[in-house]
Amino acid sequence: MTDDDIRDLLRRVRTIALVGASPKPDRPSNEVMRFLQTKGYRVIPVNPGLAGGEINGETVVAALAEVAGPVDMVDIFRASEAAGQVTDEAVRLAPDKGFRAVWMQLGVRHDAAADRARAAGLQVVMDRCPKIEFRRLLD
Repeated sequence: MTDDDIRDLLRRVRTIALVGASPKPDRPSNEVMRFLQTKGYRVIPVNPGLAGGEINGETVVAALAEVAGPVDMVDIFRASEAAGQVTDEAVRLAPDKGFRAVWMQLGVRHDAAADRARAAGLQVVMDRCPKIEFRRLLD
């Protein structure tokens, strides 16, 4: 994706499902979640081990299937090996949940899953952080 594409995506997105959310303030997923919340995004934490709890004022859900739609983007804080399964789940659920984009965090790439998501009409960003890109392109 070009800088213009990422800028446009960050401007259009309002609700994000963050897969791999952590309640620990020093963890990157928590830091990114808090930052995005301060910029006006609603961020829904997804973590099966913490379902029913709360992170940064939002109730944690166990899986993407449990996210109340519509949600614009899925942000993946999981290892590259797991990103394929999460991306495929996002593609499968996109018609019901409204997912329009999949964002894989820094160090996370899954080219085959990205190709499948693009073929299904979703935008894909890999190996980038929305916090960094927001600061670089919109602040």
